[in-house]
This record gives sequence, C-alpha cells and structure tokens, in this order.
Amino acid sequence: MQSADFNNMRRAMVDSQLRTSGVTDAWVLAAMGAMPREDFVPDALREVAYMDRAFALPDGSVLNPPVATALMLQAADIVPTDNVLLVGTEQGLVHSLLSARAGRVTVAANADGLSAGTFSVIFVDGAAEELPEGLINAAQEGARIVTGLAERGVTSLAQGIVRGGKVALRRFADSEIAPLPQFARKPEFVF
Repeated sequence: MQSADFNNMRRAMVDSQLRTSGVTDAWVLAAMGAMPREDFVPDALREVAYMDRAFALPDGSVLNPPVATALMLQAADIVPTDNVLLVGTEQGLVHSLLSARAGRVTVAANADGLSAGTFSVIFVDGAAEELPEGLINAAQEGARIVTGLAERGVTSLAQGIVRGGKVALRRFADSEIAPLPQFARKPEFVF
C-alpha cells in the first residue's frame, strides 16, 4: 500500500470514527490524524490498522482501538506541563501521542517502585479490575487518572481526580479496551 492510502485511512479514521464518537479536542484529533498507526502493528496488519478494534502485538501488549485511545486522551486533558505516568508500552502508539504533548512521560508496566506524589496524570492504557494503591500514591494531589475498567467481562473507560490519596472513578464511555492481567482483582476466599 502506498503512503497516500495510509494518509486517507488516517483522515477517514478521524472523520468517521473519532469525530462521530465525541472526540472534539483539537490536539487529540490533530495528533491521531498525524500519527502513523500502521507503524505500530505487525506488517500483516498494516492495511487494517485504522479499523476501530484492538490488535494483539508480538510483544504481548495490545494496541487498543482508536476511539478508546482518543477518548482517553481527551479525558486526560494533557497540557505541556504535565508529568504523565503511562502504564503501557514505551515503544507504543500511546507513548508517542503523549510524548508529543506532555512535558514528561514515564512508562511503567505496573505500580511497583513508583515515587509518591510525582505525577499530574496517570494514563492506564488498558482495562483494570482494580487500581493498585501504589498507582494512586504515585499521583499528585489533584492528579487526573484515566483508565479502562473491566467488570464481569465488560469494559468501559473511566476518569477521576486524586483527592486525599483516594480516587473515585466515573465511567464516561463503554468501549472495547484490552484487560491488563497485572491489574486483575485478587481472588477472594469464599466457602
């Protein structure tokens, strides 16, 4: 496929998927319209990279659907002074999008070893059944958290503000987003 075809596919994704799903933030639309999503999938998937679906990647991670990614970026309300913690992949699409906007982006695979009160935004690129306390503790007072939530096999997108070391997440969209095994709910003992 020629480069011009990917440009047209990217433009179609922005116009027919993102805009029609409530993505209105100019920087998100511009960033998603400029970032070559096809560069973040295996060669065999390049021609379908702009479909609104998740793709399993060779490293075991998942490239989430464009609409979910764009809605989460919009909800995170990233500004150039933000210090963002991305729970995701350093060589991934979301890292590239965040790095083009935020002052600093740190990548972590889980919530271990994070400094307390460091981040103004926590962006979890996947669905969690529960957020570990270490992740919330890494947030500054007033930090924004965006994440996918998984509950009984159904996923949605959620956002919240950290206040007093706690966060109440509010769901803002039902969406396909890959579950993160490291954030699965711990099994409870039942008789």
